[in-house]
Amino acid sequence: EVQLVESGGGLVQAGGSLRLSCAASGFTFDDYAIGWFRQAPGKEREGVSCISSSDGIPYYGDSVKGRFTISSDNAKNTVYLQMNSLKPEDTAVYYCAVAGDYGVGCPRFLNYGMEYWGKGTLVTVSS
Repeated sequence: EVQLVESGGGLVQAGGSLRLSCAASGFTFDDYAIGWFRQAPGKEREGVSCISSSDGIPYYGDSVKGRFTISSDNAKNTVYLQMNSLKPEDTAVYYCAVAGDYGVGCPRFLNYGMEYWGKGTLVTVSS
């Protein structure tokens, strides 16, 4: 059973930083993409960042480029999202997700979502 458990959300002032973690287990894809999505109240889900095991190249949504960084610790089966220069519009529930990557690629995953999802962690940025 695939399990994704997010942590690290909380309340932060604008301009501050947070690091989200996603502990992943139970998947056996030869190649996979793992990433972060977010959904703010009343808004559609948005792809935030993704990285694929096949090439290790990180991808970011336009709204977070230059501020957020995705990384992974394969020994710990954990993916991180370092979020800097946070803005009130970054307020959302952040979800970790994973999918087998058989040629789909992160750009498409960020647009269309992934197969398995965590329950999310709330990030609130105050102005």
